[in-house]
Amino acid sequence: MKLLTESQITQVFERFRLNNPEPKTELIAPNPYCLLVSVVLSAQATDKSVNVACAPLYEKVRTPEQMLELGEEKLISYIKSIGLYRAKARHVMGLSKRLVQDFNSTLPSTREELESLPGVGRKTANVILNVVFKQPTMPVDTHLLRICPKIGLAEGNNPLQVEKSLLERIPSRYMEHAHHWLILHGRYVCTARNPKCEECIISDLCAHNF
Repeated sequence: MKLLTESQITQVFERFRLNNPEPKTELIAPNPYCLLVSVVLSAQATDKSVNVACAPLYEKVRTPEQMLELGEEKLISYIKSIGLYRAKARHVMGLSKRLVQDFNSTLPSTREELESLPGVGRKTANVILNVVFKQPTMPVDTHLLRICPKIGLAEGNNPLQVEKSLLERIPSRYMEHAHHWLILHGRYVCTARNPKCEECIISDLCAHNF
């Protein structure tokens, strides 16, 4: 697959920036701790399904202490509509316990510490580092893994390869918002089935069209 040039990549992200200057995560959470919970719950689930399940949960639970007080079975009653809910409930209770015991109930700001929490892998850690701590990370989900090589923004066949390629190729000034632009593009425009190329603001640059 053809890779875009440095100039073309700049054009891609400048168009994304002009179209949506301040993109946000679509997960709805009242604070960083709740965002971490939502990201863990969103694995193999849609943001919308997580938001629906968590809206009543976050009316009662906003801290790791409150989550531990709620308990695993009660948590399950809120998140049963989400896939893999039993394993995810165990992860949420485990990470909440670790946050209280080892991190003074606040989110750590390093990848190593975040990945030491139950249920937190590289992608989840990258989301928290980017959204909460404004670090230039690149969480690669199924959307980015699918569209970035297709567009010509990155090369690679797995999330880590695509992540490293994007970090090398995207200009630093776009990195704070880059993964949000790409996720939204994959979710709503460059869809897996019937991509909306006629609506795409980067269709003339996309390597898939050449």
